[in-house]
Amino acid sequence: MKAVVMAGGEGSRLRPLTSRRPKPLAPIANRPVMHHIVELLRSHGITDIVATLHYLADEIEAYFGDGSAMGVNMHYVVEDTPLGTAGAVKMAEGFLRSGTFIIISGDAMTDLDVTSLIEAHRTAKNDATIALWRVNNPLEFGVVITDDDGQITRFMEKPSWGEVFSDTINTGIYVLEPEILDYMEAGKNYDFSKDLFPRMLRDGKRLGGHVISDYWADVGNLQQYQQANYDAISGTVNTKRPNYELRPDVWTGVDCHIDPTATIDGPVQLGDRVKIGPDVTIEGPACVGNDAIIEMGATVRRSVLWEDVYVGADAELEDCTIANRTIVKERATIGEGTVVGERCTIGASAIVRPHLKLWPEKNVSSGSIVSMSLIYGIKWPGSLFGGEGVTGLANLEITPEFALKLGQAFGSFLRPGETVMTSRDTHPASRIMNRCVISGLLAVGINVEDLRSFPLPLSRFATRSGGDACVHTRVAPHDDRSLLFEFFDRSGINVDKATERKIENLFFREDFRRVSMDDVGRLNFPARALENYTSAFLSALAPRALQEKRFRVVVDYAYGNAALVLPRILSTLNIDTVALNAYFDDNRVGTRDGDREHLLEQLSDIVTTLRADLGLLLDHDGETFAVVDDKGRVIDHNELIALLTLMVVRAGAKTIAVPVMAPSAIDDIAKEYGATVIRARSDRRSLMALAESQGKDLAFAGSANYEVIFPEMHPAFDALYASAKLMDLLARENRPLSELVDMLPSWHIATVRVPCPWEHKGRVMRTLIAEQKRGDIELFEGLRVKRDGGWVLVLPDSSDPTFTVYAEAPSDGDATTYAENMGTRIEELVNA
Repeated sequence: MKAVVMAGGEGSRLRPLTSRRPKPLAPIANRPVMHHIVELLRSHGITDIVATLHYLADEIEAYFGDGSAMGVNMHYVVEDTPLGTAGAVKMAEGFLRSGTFIIISGDAMTDLDVTSLIEAHRTAKNDATIALWRVNNPLEFGVVITDDDGQITRFMEKPSWGEVFSDTINTGIYVLEPEILDYMEAGKNYDFSKDLFPRMLRDGKRLGGHVISDYWADVGNLQQYQQANYDAISGTVNTKRPNYELRPDVWTGVDCHIDPTATIDGPVQLGDRVKIGPDVTIEGPACVGNDAIIEMGATVRRSVLWEDVYVGADAELEDCTIANRTIVKERATIGEGTVVGERCTIGASAIVRPHLKLWPEKNVSSGSIVSMSLIYGIKWPGSLFGGEGVTGLANLEITPEFALKLGQAFGSFLRPGETVMTSRDTHPASRIMNRCVISGLLAVGINVEDLRSFPLPLSRFATRSGGDACVHTRVAPHDDRSLLFEFFDRSGINVDKATERKIENLFFREDFRRVSMDDVGRLNFPARALENYTSAFLSALAPRALQEKRFRVVVDYAYGNAALVLPRILSTLNIDTVALNAYFDDNRVGTRDGDREHLLEQLSDIVTTLRADLGLLLDHDGETFAVVDDKGRVIDHNELIALLTLMVVRAGAKTIAVPVMAPSAIDDIAKEYGATVIRARSDRRSLMALAESQGKDLAFAGSANYEVIFPEMHPAFDALYASAKLMDLLARENRPLSELVDMLPSWHIATVRVPCPWEHKGRVMRTLIAEQKRGDIELFEGLRVKRDGGWVLVLPDSSDPTFTVYAEAPSDGDATTYAENMGTRIEELVNA
C-alpha cells in the first residue's frame, strides 16, 4: 500500500502563521501537522509516501528529506501551477500504478484507523472509498449522501442550508484503485469531488462512504488551528507525547529547566530545552515550543507558543498563538484570540488588544497599545534607537544578522575609506556582535581600528584622537540580558538624533553601499591606544599634591575592564590601592541594582575596617562610579554632584554644569564661591555636547546617574579620570572626605515614575502645560512648574513609555506631595 499526502495548499486562512511557512509545517503540539500524518501512516504499515507540493515546496522537502529519519520512503511531486486535488495526484501516476493507494491531507489533524478504512474499501470491493465524518454545521464542507449500503449517491460542495441533506462530510481522505488515474490527462486541473467522483458515479463505478468515529479536524482557520492544538495537548486526538510526564497532564521534552516556584496546570506540553523561570504561571491547555524561554513572573494561559519564543518577566499571554522567534518583552500583554506572526517583537509594557493579527517581523514599541491588526510596514510607532543607542535582547533581538546589518547601515552613512573605531566589553556575546559589526563596516568600504575589550571612556578618547567614528558594544547597563550598541562621532560623543534617523532609514531600507572586492575596508588593531590615554590622563591631572598625599583607597572594579587601566595609573600616583573584583567574570558583566547595593555595603565595611581614605565602585565599562567616604557612608548621586561642585569651586573653578533636575542647593554652593551653574538637558549626549562646546572653561559636568565629565581631559563621561580628579581635589583640601560631605547643605527631592503609552505623551504634556499659570512654567526640558519654596519637573522618557516627575520642596513631605499630585494628574490624563 502506498500513500499520497496532499501538501500543496497555501493555507491563506491561517495567515499570518503561514505567511512564511507552508501550512503542512504549522506545528500542532510541537510537531508539524504533516509530521503527525506521516507518523500515522507509518504506524499502519504504510511507508511508501509521495507528497504533492506547491507553496514553499522546498521547506517541506527540507524537513522530511528522504523520510529515513521517520522510517518511511518519501517522494515528491511539485506543481508549478495548482492542478486541483486530483490533478496533482496524476503527476505521481508512475508511483501509484502498482496498486491500491490512500490519499490523505497533509494539513488536517486525525488519528484515523487507516487499517480499518482500507479493510472497508476492500471488503466492499469499491473503486473509491471516502472517509466521512459527521458534523453539526456542514456548510463549510463538501456534503456526501450515501444509501443504506454505504454507497455514495450524491456530492454537494459547501451547500446552503436549503441543500443540506446530510451531516456527513468529505474529509478528503480516500482509498482509491489506480484505474481512477485513467480519468485524467496530465497537466490539467481536476478536483476529486467536483470532477472525478461525479463522473465515476455516472459510469457506474462503486464509490463507498465509510463513516469514521476517530478524531478528525480540518485545520482550516486560526480558530480551528488553535483548537486542534488544544485537542492534541489534552489527548482528545491520539498523538505521540514528549519523552517525560512531569506530573499528570504536564509533558516535557528533553533538557527542560523548570524553576521549582513555577506553577504549571495541565494539560500542558513543553518542547525540548524549554526554560521556565521563577513564579511563572502556565495554565492549560497550552503548548510551548522547543527552545522557548519564559521569564520570571510571566503568565501564559490557553496559548500556543512556537519554537524559540521569548516571553519576558511579568508578561501576560491569554488564549493566543505566537509564531516562532517572536519576542514578548517584560510586562507586555497579548489579548485573547490574537495571532502573532514569526519574528515579531512586542515591546515592554505594550498591550496588544484581543482578536488581532500581527504579520511577521512587526515591531511594537514599548508601552504602545495596538488596537488594529498590523499587516504592512515594520513598526507600531517606535524607532531603532533608544535613549542611549540600539539595544535589544542578546541573541534574540540582537542577532549576528542584525549586528551585521547595523554595521552596514552605519558604514553606508559614512564616506568610503573613513575609519571607525570598534570596542566592546568582556562578555562573549559582545565579542560576537562586535565582530559582526566589523564585518558590516568592512563590507561597505570602511576601515576599522578594533580596540577589542576596552573601557568605554578610552574608546571615546581613542576616537577623538584618531577616528572618524566609533561603535562600542556592551551589556546594557540596566538589563544584563540585553546588549547595547553606542555610536560616536569623531569627537567621541554619541551621534545626534538626525544621524540616528539616517542610520535607521538605511537599516530598514537595507540601502547599503556596494563596493568592489578591492575597495573593502581594512582591519587593524591599534598598538598604543592605552599608552596614549594614560599619557593624556597624567598630563591633564598634573597630580603633584596627590602624589605627595599617598592616599589609601579601596577600589571595586565590579569584574569590568577598568581593571585593565586604572591600577597602573593609581600606582603611578603613589596611591595605596586595595583592589576588589579586579578580574573578568563573563557571568557578572553588568551589575544589577541588587548586586550594586551588596557591593557598596561590602565596600563600606572594608573602607572602615582598613581605615581607608575613601572607597570607589566603578561600573564594568568605566563610565560611572560611586563613592564611599572615610566613615563608610555611601554618597548618592545628588550628593556626588554637590560634593564635586563644592570641591571644584573651592579650587577656583568658575563654571559647572548640572542637569535640570539637580537640587537647587548646588546653585547656592556655586554662588557662595562666585561660580556659575549651567542647567543642561539631562540626556547623556546633551551633557557631552555642552562639555565639548565649553571646553576647558567648564570645570566639570555631572549627570544624575553617577556620571561625571572633566573637560580638561576630554568631553566624555570618564569614571577613571573622575576618580583620580576627586582624589586630587581631596589632596588639595588636606582634610578627610567626610568633612567635605558634612559641609553640604540639605535638600529635599522626590521622584515618581508614571506609565504612559507613547501615543498619549503629547496630549498629556499639552494638557499639563495649558493647566499651569504662564508665569510659573519653564519649557527648557520637559515642563518645570514653580511651587511654594520649590518646583516640579515633568520629563517624558525618551526610551520608555513613562513620565518621570521630580519635585523639590522645603521638606521631604512637601516634595513627596508635589511629585505624587502631579503623578496622579498624569494618570488621570492617560486614562481620560
